[in-house]
Amino acid sequence: MGKITFFEEKKFQGPCYNCSSDCADLHTYFSRCSSIRVESGAWVIYEKPNYKGFQYVLSPGEYADNQQWMAFSDSVKSCRAIKNVYGSAWKLRLYERPDFGGQMVECCDDCPSAYDAYKIVFYEDRNFQGRFYECENDSSDLHTYFSRCNSIRVEGGFWVVYERPNYMGYQYVLSRGEYPDYQYWLGINDTIRSCRIIRNVGNSWKMKVWERPNFEGQSMEVADNMPAFQERWHSRDVHSCKVFEGAWVFYEHPNYRGRQYLLERGEYRRYSEWGGMQPGVGSIRRVKDH
Repeated sequence: MGKITFFEEKKFQGPCYNCSSDCADLHTYFSRCSSIRVESGAWVIYEKPNYKGFQYVLSPGEYADNQQWMAFSDSVKSCRAIKNVYGSAWKLRLYERPDFGGQMVECCDDCPSAYDAYKIVFYEDRNFQGRFYECENDSSDLHTYFSRCNSIRVEGGFWVVYERPNYMGYQYVLSRGEYPDYQYWLGINDTIRSCRIIRNVGNSWKMKVWERPNFEGQSMEVADNMPAFQERWHSRDVHSCKVFEGAWVFYEHPNYRGRQYLLERGEYRRYSEWGGMQPGVGSIRRVKDH
């Protein structure tokens, strides 16, 4: 368990109280709190008894006045230690609707602005120059915001951008990073007319492909990238597919070249359902940070 010390006056002066465990009511120990020293552990302190009211999370360190923990007043009436705070991995999923509905974003690091969880910036000129447009949601028609697109910066999330409005034409799957000209996303020209967020990317991947439509004929499970699909499959053709986990990209040619087709969780009874012009698949890649 950690240790936290509350002081009635600023700069660690006046009566003080040392605490090393959860306390639902601190009012008998001090009348106000103007500075705090956290000697060990991580703590959450509350404006009111019974862990209610405004709350402030404190890590080890010195807080010489209440502005340093962003408090509205000098009232601290309960506190508790944060358990299981130290580890080697952090993961959080945020949903836009109750009951885990709507868009989801997975966080594994600090996020200074939650609004940037999904964000893509389109620039008319190469190297992030010229007129630009910032987008934070799906857009079926981008032509009113820019006339051409020669560079892109993905600041948050995974995206698929399309050559034509209404999510049609050539598609390009983008992860967080910088793309100083359209060749970096394997574009055939500088035309981008729609975009959408790739949801439910997750951290595990599993899909199954079939040689015939409607999940018939020979099949094979896939759980990792395949730069040369034909080395594992008896032909280049895939006529149907089920994505059980994660999001995937089919590429027209080996080594992740040629046209791209995004496949998200669901069933695809024929290749036209993932936008394919023909059933040939040259390589397969998971959607994830590279």
